[in-house]
Amino acid sequence: MGFDVGNVPFNPDGWGPPETPAGPLLVKQDGAAHPANIPFAPFSRSEKLGRVADWSRNPNFSANASRSAGGTRDAVFDFALDESSALSGAAADDSSFRLVDGKPPPRPKFGPRWRFQQRPQLPQRRDEEVEAKKREAEKERARRDRLYNMHRRSAYAGGPGFAGSRRDTPNQKSSVDIQPEWTMLDQIPFSTFSKLSFAVPDPPEDLLICGALEFYDRNFDRVNPKNERRLERFKSRNFFKITTTDDPVIRRLAADDKATVFATDAILSALMCAPRSVSSWDIVIQRVGNKLFFDKRDGSQLDLLSVNETSQDPLPEAKEDINSAYSLAMEATYINQNFSQQVLVRDGNKVTFDEPNPFASEGEEVASVAYRYRRWKLDENTHLVARCEVHSVTEVKGQQTFMTLNALNEFDPKYSGVDWRQKLETQRGAVLATELKNNANKLAKWTAQALLAGADLMKLGYVSRVHPRDHFNHVILSVIGYKLKDFAAQINLNTSNMWGIVKSIVDLCMKLNEGKYVLVKDPAKPQVRIYEVPPDAFENEYVEEPLPEEEQVQPPAEKDATANAVDEVEEAEANAAAGAAEGEKDTDASVV
Repeated sequence: MGFDVGNVPFNPDGWGPPETPAGPLLVKQDGAAHPANIPFAPFSRSEKLGRVADWSRNPNFSANASRSAGGTRDAVFDFALDESSALSGAAADDSSFRLVDGKPPPRPKFGPRWRFQQRPQLPQRRDEEVEAKKREAEKERARRDRLYNMHRRSAYAGGPGFAGSRRDTPNQKSSVDIQPEWTMLDQIPFSTFSKLSFAVPDPPEDLLICGALEFYDRNFDRVNPKNERRLERFKSRNFFKITTTDDPVIRRLAADDKATVFATDAILSALMCAPRSVSSWDIVIQRVGNKLFFDKRDGSQLDLLSVNETSQDPLPEAKEDINSAYSLAMEATYINQNFSQQVLVRDGNKVTFDEPNPFASEGEEVASVAYRYRRWKLDENTHLVARCEVHSVTEVKGQQTFMTLNALNEFDPKYSGVDWRQKLETQRGAVLATELKNNANKLAKWTAQALLAGADLMKLGYVSRVHPRDHFNHVILSVIGYKLKDFAAQINLNTSNMWGIVKSIVDLCMKLNEGKYVLVKDPAKPQVRIYEVPPDAFENEYVEEPLPEEEQVQPPAEKDATANAVDEVEEAEANAAAGAAEGEKDTDASVV
């Protein structure tokens, strides 16, 4: 029986088998010769070859990496994926094992290059994307709600319009209570006002100028947010809001038959800028003979300055809230009055005119104001006289120039979206554009009043609260001057349209019978209504001014002693009654 030893390789260099075992270098397979023990993978010439061999790659990661953009580049010579290779079996065996590493994951390299590198997203990046998607969803939901409310407001207001674009709030109510006995005569939509145009044929004529003016302090032109000024309070100076028929000068001019229509600049500006108004207001019209008087009620809405009237964002409804419409109107009115007196040179040098202030008593300190009684010719039979106000005077090229002083107030940057302390120096136009959007009616009325008064300049002050929750203390951040004609063109205020509205209202009222009427702006729709009211309407709403202290009846001096005696007697009687009640309770308890 024989034993086949087999092929024993010979090692000529020493003992033991040789380092390279003897074997054929080429192996024939499928009729072709291939190198022995070397895996082979076919590839095309268009494929890019990155590495000749990569023995250090993780076979578990290669499956995921092969799906990426650069994963197929080295797949040709990736022997870990070759089933004929011995590494494939080892990779299959090692796939059941996992390496536990206690090291924290590497932090992402945030920087300019991180955005452009295609790396596997880390967990914290995924969390940020989730939060970003949530924020985008919230914005989209808010946008849909805003559009829904806008469509609903437009449908409620009877169609799109300037006044109907504001958010519909439940606290919108008429400025005057419409009584059942009132008769509505006419209803005028604002769309008809925009088509009116009238050019006054002749320039206005000054019939009389009353009061005294102080000079403007040019140092306030250098005020900025970094060099702000504290707003002072002028409690000793009196401001007057006298209606047309209570003006003694207008009564004298009416008696002399100087005109047929009489009004004030505040009333005329409300009519001229009516299409821009949103809140309700009213004007009392009296037809006496062939004359027409435009009046306002005592404590009327025209005496206060509106805040954020044309804004999209609603104000708080509670009247006691410091940011409610009524509270902000009172605050803006006081700010405007104090600002108009603080920016003056208070050295006693004043410019006097024909007559003193017609509303001030002798020795009374009044604000710097001049009343210009001006007359316009509307047609051959109709002349209009209006009392117009100017607040200060300045010298320009050696000539005295009239100017008006008004103040815009910032109460909370969250409502406007623009912080004045940061934007006034760098983006002044953006601040003014925001105010034109939120307070279009107020700025238009200020411009109309300045044009009626014949002023050449208008100074606008930017006043802000010291703190958003403090509505008593304010600071002046900036004072900017504007030429009236340029500013009127900037806010798209057409003087021909302004006088067209006044002329149409005057012609309409001249056709009415003698009596009293009221013109009311609808609180929800862009229109005005004319009501016929009784002759004694609104008379009970007038507030009587208190008498001076020296004319008031003084209480007797012994009143305090008498009151104290009465209080002692009443307290003794109360104690006696309480003791009697306790005695009765004790008696009842003993009986039980």
